[in-house]
Amino acid sequence: MAAMKEQQFTEEKPLLPEQRGQDTEMVSHTFCMNALPCAMPPTCPPCASRPRHRWHRMAHHWLQVTRHRTGECLPENCETMTVVGDWQEHDVETPYGMLHVVIRGAPKGNKPAILTYHDVGLNHKLCFNSFFQNEDMQEITKHFVVCHVDAPGQQIGASQFPQGYQYPTMDQLAGMLPTVLQHFGFKSIVGIGVGAGAYVLAKLALIFPDLVEGLVLLNIDPNGKGWIDWAATKLSGLTSALPETVLPHLFSQEELMNNTELVQNYRQQINTVNQFNLQLFWNMYNSRRDLEMNRIGTVLNAKTLKCPVMLVVGDNAPAEECVVECNSKLDPTKTTFLKMSDSGGLPQLTQPGKLTEAFKYFLQGMGYMPTASMTRLVRSRTASLTSGSSLEGSRSRACTQSDSSEGVAQLSHTMEVSC
Repeated sequence: MAAMKEQQFTEEKPLLPEQRGQDTEMVSHTFCMNALPCAMPPTCPPCASRPRHRWHRMAHHWLQVTRHRTGECLPENCETMTVVGDWQEHDVETPYGMLHVVIRGAPKGNKPAILTYHDVGLNHKLCFNSFFQNEDMQEITKHFVVCHVDAPGQQIGASQFPQGYQYPTMDQLAGMLPTVLQHFGFKSIVGIGVGAGAYVLAKLALIFPDLVEGLVLLNIDPNGKGWIDWAATKLSGLTSALPETVLPHLFSQEELMNNTELVQNYRQQINTVNQFNLQLFWNMYNSRRDLEMNRIGTVLNAKTLKCPVMLVVGDNAPAEECVVECNSKLDPTKTTFLKMSDSGGLPQLTQPGKLTEAFKYFLQGMGYMPTASMTRLVRSRTASLTSGSSLEGSRSRACTQSDSSEGVAQLSHTMEVSC
C-alpha cells in the first residue's frame, strides 16, 4: 500500500550531471513571459496570455468547491479576506495557483514590505509566530508592512488537494510572488526565508532582482539533490512516517537525540499540516535543481544575488555546510554570514532575540530605521551574544554611529564570526 500511495505524487526528477545548467535561461524567459503580474485588477477574468494548465483548473475548482461547502459562495476569481486581530488573511490567485497570504499593516511610503516564506513541514504560524511576537521585533515591524506567505496547501485548515494535482515546482513557487506583490501594491520586499522558503526567495531575487531589496536566508541549501540523495529520500519516505522524515531536515541530530521539548512539540505540530499536501511540497523540494549561483569572476557569465544578503545558520544545524557553501557563491561586499551558537536547526525559534538584533542592524545597513531606538537591543546584546573582544569593540564603535548606514554596514560584515 505504501508503494501504491507513493506513486500518486508527481514530481520533477533530478537532472543528470550533463543536463544541469541548460535550463536557466529558459526558466528566466518563461517567467518573464508568463509569471509577470497582469496589469488588470484582481477581479478580472484570467488573462489570455496566461492559459490555465489542467492542474491549475483542478486546483481552482477544488477551491471553489471548498468555499461552497463552507458556506462561502464567492464570485469567480474573487479573493477572500478574514480579519484576525490586526492581521488580514487573503487568498490570492497567481499564474500557478492560489496562495494563502497574511498581511499586517499597509505599505509605508517607499519602504519595502517584509515578506516571509516558511520551510517544509511548517507554515507561517509554525515558522515565524514566535519570532514576530518577540518584543524586540515589534520595534521593527511598526515601521514596515509584514506579509506572510504560505506555500500552496500548507496553511492551517487547508483542504486536501485532489488526486492528480501537480504541485508547483520550486521555480513556479517563486513565480507566484510577483503577483502577490502587485496585488497588494508592494514595490519591493525584504525577504525572510527558512530552508525551502529561503530557496524560493533566492530564486525570486535571481529572476526578478528589482523586486528584492534584501534577503535574510536561514538554512538555505543552494544545491539540488543528486540521484543517490534523491533515492535515499524516497526510501526514507517509504519506511518512515512523514513527520519523522521531515524532522531531520528541521532539527540538528543533537536536538533529535535529546528529544527536546521543541522537537516534541513540532513532531505534533507537523501533523496539523495536511499530510497529503505536505508530501507534495516535500517531494518537490527534494527534486529541486541547483540555484546556479557563482561569485562574479569565478566562472564565465556568473550569476549571483545582487541585493544585500544575510545568511543565518545554527552552529550545529543540518544545513550548516550548505549555508557555508552558499556564502562562497555570493558577493562578499554585500553578504553577511551569521553563525549562531546554541540555536539548533531553527534559530528564529531558539534564539529570536539574537536574530532580531541582527535583522535590525541589517535593515539599518540598508538605510532604514536610522533613528530607531536601540535601547532594548543594546541592553540584551551583552547577555545574549558570545563573541570575541574585537567584535565587541567593533560593535561599540558602531553603536556610536547608529545614524550612519555606513557604520552599520561595517558592523554587519563583522558578524561573519560566530555569535
